[in-house]
Amino acid sequence: MASVRDRTARAMGLCHTLVNTFSHSWLKRRDLALAQAELQIPQHSLILDCATRWGSKQKMVERILEQVPAIRRVLDDRRHHHLNPSWQDIAVLESVNAALKPAAEFTDLLSGESYVTVSSVKPVLKLLTEDIIKLSNEDTTLTSDIKQKMCSVLLEKYELAALQKLLAKACFLDPRYRGDHIFDTGAKSAIIEEMLGMSEEGRGGASESVATDEGQAEVPPAAKKKTLGDLLNSRTTSASASVPSRVRSDNELTCYLQEDPIDSNANPLSWWRENQGRFPMLSKVARKYMCICATSTPSERVFSAAGNIVTPIRSSLTPHKVNTLVFLARNKDMLSQV
Repeated sequence: MASVRDRTARAMGLCHTLVNTFSHSWLKRRDLALAQAELQIPQHSLILDCATRWGSKQKMVERILEQVPAIRRVLDDRRHHHLNPSWQDIAVLESVNAALKPAAEFTDLLSGESYVTVSSVKPVLKLLTEDIIKLSNEDTTLTSDIKQKMCSVLLEKYELAALQKLLAKACFLDPRYRGDHIFDTGAKSAIIEEMLGMSEEGRGGASESVATDEGQAEVPPAAKKKTLGDLLNSRTTSASASVPSRVRSDNELTCYLQEDPIDSNANPLSWWRENQGRFPMLSKVARKYMCICATSTPSERVFSAAGNIVTPIRSSLTPHKVNTLVFLARNKDMLSQV
């Protein structure tokens, strides 16, 4: 009797064979469309999975299961009958789909690049491992095995201490979560040190610019009559400057933690833009971490764009021209808003 691993390998291999069979033959695609119309099945094409796309395997399996009646009708002849999925194959694919589908939406959303994703990694991992892909009494043996493997892979992938520290900081700096998913004070103390470091860098940059300007001819400013606001502002500035940077960073962090979390669908970048005046030091640290992408999918899209630009009939493009075209292709939506 075939093992679970062998049956799974056969079913997944059959999926690839079916996709290639219908993709490389226009006759098969035509017959599939006719069968879909007769059986009143959605007229969808089969999907081939991609190793660099998290949810593509689940989409391939789900599409095969959707199109099984039409596939069987098209392949119901002596030449292709061996390609028809058996009931064992269907059972395996249903178990695989049941394990992968709950996590598919999360992986797709974490692959975005037009919104903040890195701060959601820790909450998503917690939700996946403790709820979404948690073992259930209704799971088949194969579904349970896949869920256990997924949990172990996810935990192993993010177990590095440096990575955990980065994810904790990003989650802490997201006003949707704040410190809800952080159970140690290490990330908070590290953020305070970064706030102090950025404050020192800002002072150093200001002193350097002053030193650079000293060698140039100074232009005396135009005489301006002082106002009451100027006098009061000088007093306020001198008073705030006398407060140590560590005290100010502690105060900012305390005030930030006392804020109510914003709506889960709100944009954390908009919140920081509106509140950077209240948290001048902390907002700089947030800007540093909020731009990190949670997955490598955005960079994969850049390579895909380059592959669409550099083709056999456009193989003489210079590297500079390719870089320019890729940049325009990836930023055309932003350019249209200017």
